[in-house]
Amino acid sequence: MSKLVIRPAEECRYDILSLGEIMLRFDPGDERIHTTRSFKVWEGGGEYNVARGLRRCFRQRAAVVTAFADNPVGRLLEDFILQGGVDTSLIKWVPFDGIGRNVRNGLNFTERGFGVRGARGCSDRGNTAASQLKAGDIDWEYIFGKLGVRWFHTGGIFAALSETTPDVVIEALKAAKKYGTVTSYDLNYRPSLWKGIGGQAKAQEVNKEIARYVDVMIGNEEDFTASLGFEVEGVDENLTKLETDSFKAMIKKAVATYPNFKVVATTLRAVKTATFNDWGAICYYDGEFHEAIHRPNLEIFDRVGGGDSFASGLVYGFLSTGDAEKAVNYGAAHGALAMTTPGDTSMALREEVEKLMKGGGARVDR
Repeated sequence: MSKLVIRPAEECRYDILSLGEIMLRFDPGDERIHTTRSFKVWEGGGEYNVARGLRRCFRQRAAVVTAFADNPVGRLLEDFILQGGVDTSLIKWVPFDGIGRNVRNGLNFTERGFGVRGARGCSDRGNTAASQLKAGDIDWEYIFGKLGVRWFHTGGIFAALSETTPDVVIEALKAAKKYGTVTSYDLNYRPSLWKGIGGQAKAQEVNKEIARYVDVMIGNEEDFTASLGFEVEGVDENLTKLETDSFKAMIKKAVATYPNFKVVATTLRAVKTATFNDWGAICYYDGEFHEAIHRPNLEIFDRVGGGDSFASGLVYGFLSTGDAEKAVNYGAAHGALAMTTPGDTSMALREEVEKLMKGGGARVDR
């Protein structure tokens, strides 16, 4: 494995750029989707959440590439993004036909879960503007060549949206590498997204091709198995030492298969209940493994976005320090804090992340 080479900040307009779909999340709070009479709305999307976390928590210059139908729902999403401090100038706006026959914006209904009842999601995202993006729609030469980007992030959720979105991902990754931008990809396997377009076999076909252009590969054990075909032996609901070793063996197989991987990172989550998870992470960089502080029985308020917040903390650690040990701990601490608040995106502060990394507790700060 070779080391990451990150472009100097003064050469680039953006520290982080993400490519992905951003949906309007409908949150029933303490109730269920199928029984509630009211929802709170947020913005969210696997790839976007990483950019927003880097902007809001870690104060990096962030932008997003996506597409919206130009109607009040799209403009509401834009307003949420602006509130998060993320640059919206690269969004592609598509004329709305009045009823969504040709194009629409995605909706995501998600309940948090509690105790023995797991979190549950129900997406309504067919025929969205983002899913209709195709190669040639975005001027990547302008973005990476003229504006300049230090780190580019995308993932398997966007790649699963249609037959054309994988081509957009590959086009963007190639352009990023041409101009020396570090590329990261979160496998984020979602069976519901792939089942209508070929299932797991199609997911592996697409992701194995994309993986050839990725510097930093992120995912959990299910992601690596379902998306890239790497089996993790001996894993159940408890993360024992033997099972951690199995993760490490899987990572080494991935690096041997894809020598372009400079970093491989995976979260370690044992779901005891929806409310209590064991939480940790591993990062492989420059031939060595780095493990984050393990947090058994982590209390969860809303688990959605925990993995994305891990990714944004990991990216920040590399951008700011270049140290893999610090990077994986920034990621694990940020992910832990993000799951203590509602919504897809992080509400954590960098100071809180660094306090937790140092072993700080939950005493009141006054």
